[in-house]
Amino acid sequence: MTDDTVLVVGAGPVGILNALGLARAGIPVTVLDRAPGVVRSPRAAIYHWAALDGLERLGVYEQAATRGFLKQDYEYRAYKTGERVRFGLDPLEGLVERPYNLHLGQGALVEIALAELAAHDSATVLWQHTVVAVDQDDDRVTVTVETPDGVRTSTAGWLIGADGASSAVRKAVGLPFEGFTWPERFVATNVRYPFAEHGFAQSTFIVDDVYGAVIAKLDDSAGGGLWRYTYCESQDLPEDGVLDRMPDVHRAVLPTPAEVEVAEWAPYRMHQRVAPRFREGRVLLAGDAAHVTNPSGGLGLTGGLFDTFVLQEALAAVVHGTADQSVLDAYSRERHRVFVELVDPAATAIKKMIFHNSDPEQLERDMAGLRRLATDRDALIERLMLTKRMETPSLIGAW
Repeated sequence: MTDDTVLVVGAGPVGILNALGLARAGIPVTVLDRAPGVVRSPRAAIYHWAALDGLERLGVYEQAATRGFLKQDYEYRAYKTGERVRFGLDPLEGLVERPYNLHLGQGALVEIALAELAAHDSATVLWQHTVVAVDQDDDRVTVTVETPDGVRTSTAGWLIGADGASSAVRKAVGLPFEGFTWPERFVATNVRYPFAEHGFAQSTFIVDDVYGAVIAKLDDSAGGGLWRYTYCESQDLPEDGVLDRMPDVHRAVLPTPAEVEVAEWAPYRMHQRVAPRFREGRVLLAGDAAHVTNPSGGLGLTGGLFDTFVLQEALAAVVHGTADQSVLDAYSRERHRVFVELVDPAATAIKKMIFHNSDPEQLERDMAGLRRLATDRDALIERLMLTKRMETPSLIGAW
């Protein structure tokens, strides 16, 4: 007899929101994560407007919007020339329900979703559970995990691997991760600094091959709140010297660098990689376990959320018997296509423009394109609709 329960490996936004969607559909679900609790290091923090409707369907949007904040403005600054180009999402007003982005640290979103998940008796979250093996047959999946109480096994009808770029689930089922790793190191920092007083937009991109950066406001808390300042440095530099080198970056870019207060920071590698398929029998991949991109345009988490919105719905339908298992193959094909055709090239182009812009002629071409967005409403709307094209409509309508 087929087991109707679901295991989810990974308690980041993709894992927890998949679990929440399944629990809301009445399906018993258990989440396993190797960490001792919610990860709070600097990670993704921007949710594009096109993903907000999906958060609403899962019942977490209002709380997320209250805890974070909504914004419309963007600014691009060419470091070498001093040119600034600013535009916003306001042309979407009247065209879409939520014409703004949400800024909120992903750890905060996980906390909101966990609180919602706790209201479902059929949902369980187990921390400090590290997956070491995955086996499956035609009816069920068995996961071997290391826990504080020793090695245990868990069995379910289905398994969702949402355990990040180094996914133990993906490796256990033998799926490769095709693509490449960027030679630079990204350094993500949460800082307190009066960016707004110095004229920075709530999302600002510094365009330069040396001092390129992505700067984004994170919250509206007392004392000016936190901002995310992310930049690149050579991977050849010793990682243990990141904090010592950080003031040099601030002195080069910020008008009053002595005011910077670094609250948190984390170095990490950047990748453009994708699994060849997101389904292997009764194992499904989502988010960074399935595909990973550099975070320059905030498209990694966006892609993971769009995976989630269709996967939890499709898997619930399969478990309830209202959809054939082939819908999960459709999920795999469509989400793979979206990453390869849209997310990967867009994120790569954004990174090259922001962090690798050394040729004056190329810089002028890029800034000319941005100037057009600031003056041509139709061109801006077309650009803003890119993230909407990364969304996959419901896959269960035909069943």
